[in-house]
Amino acid sequence: MVDKLEVTIDVIIHATEDISKFLKSFEEIFELKEGDFTVNQTTGHFENPITILNAKIEKNQAQKFVKKLVESLSNDQIKELVEEIEERTVDSRFHIRLDKQEFIKGNLMFKEKDAIKVKIHTPIYNKKDTVKIFSKIFQLD
Repeated sequence: MVDKLEVTIDVIIHATEDISKFLKSFEEIFELKEGDFTVNQTTGHFENPITILNAKIEKNQAQKFVKKLVESLSNDQIKELVEEIEERTVDSRFHIRLDKQEFIKGNLMFKEKDAIKVKIHTPIYNKKDTVKIFSKIFQLD
């Protein structure tokens, strides 16, 4: 696995969704505690309350997160990620969007809209190494 990893997680939780279900799934799947997240309250376009969950994890915790992520994905999902490395990477950050409804059921599925945004960052000094470095990250050691 690559040594320097940083993971950022962003979730927009609408008034109709239960924040405790998201926190429970983060703990069950990734061993992230409520204290790992910052919680911000804001108001949506139609004055509806919105909660924003954000976490930034580094070092060993980020390594464990990525390992659990890879272990939780199917071989087809990993293959899809590896095939899409160039499209999913911006400025050394690899972007994954997970389906919120499937996540609270304990499943990791990719979804573009209304999703949990996960960014995996590792320093890449030469752009042509991007595919090689992220391919290495997604291989289980």
